[in-house]
Amino acid sequence: MLRVRGLTKHFPVRGGIFLRTTGHVHAVDDVSFDLDVGETIGLVGESGCGKSTVGKALLRLHEPTAGEVLFEGRDITTMGRAELRQLRRDIQIILQDPFESLNARHTVGKILEEPFVIHRIGTTQERRRWAGELLERVGLSPAAASRFPHEFSGGQRQRIGIARAIALRPKLIVCDEAVSALDVSIQSQIINLLLDLQREMHLALIFIAHDLAVVKHVSDRIAVMYLGEVVETATANDIYASPRHPYTQALISAIPLPDPTADRDRIVLVGDVPSPIDPPTGCRFHTRCRHAREDCRQRKPTLDRVRDGASVACHYWRGLS
Repeated sequence: MLRVRGLTKHFPVRGGIFLRTTGHVHAVDDVSFDLDVGETIGLVGESGCGKSTVGKALLRLHEPTAGEVLFEGRDITTMGRAELRQLRRDIQIILQDPFESLNARHTVGKILEEPFVIHRIGTTQERRRWAGELLERVGLSPAAASRFPHEFSGGQRQRIGIARAIALRPKLIVCDEAVSALDVSIQSQIINLLLDLQREMHLALIFIAHDLAVVKHVSDRIAVMYLGEVVETATANDIYASPRHPYTQALISAIPLPDPTADRDRIVLVGDVPSPIDPPTGCRFHTRCRHAREDCRQRKPTLDRVRDGASVACHYWRGLS
């Protein structure tokens, strides 16, 4: 369904009296992956690694600097305005903050009717009925259509955001930290709702999060990002059972265990994440990697396939397994 090749997004840094471009933030560099119908791919990594930028660049909410994004064979990056409007029916996004993503001046009913209005689908009565059905589908009462977003809890607002996202029966939904701002108990409800909707509607999901335990639960495959680049991809079970990249190994070791008395070898990364304005040469992780060698500082690793469904960008991953 979706084929991403070499996706890159650089944001200009401006300064001086005339606000001239003095550099670029390398938010996303050369990201590639595929997504099949009904599949879920998880994007994980530290804050600022470029996960959300990837999701928004796929939808052209951020204009990509380079690369191609093929959705059912059509390149999203070259589409005109009319084509993009039509594409919005097939690709939707659920944002992290459910309150900020809902118009506080509109009732929930008007918010849910808006996709149908924009795409000129149905009559006024039909749109009102569909809004009520969408609320029921996400576990809310149709009577909620007359209320405003501030009258709901965070979990309820996220359900409204999900209802809006599925209104036009999309084929792909980008979940941009969709549960990160919610309590743990509410997170599980929203995740189960998304999984139920995925089964019913054969949805493909791009699940962006920093909670590795959540990502494992919902994802078929996982792509690990560091400083704008994908450093490892594998199936969810494989990446947790035998992580190959040193960064992935550190992330997995940081997952809390349910047994506080259990022993584990925690890998603590030293130093800070380098600035994306001036990323390190060679392997971008070498400044924090305990296995780094001189070669890592000079030569950039490529994301090489190590077996079916798994790839890693590390010169010496075989010696770390």
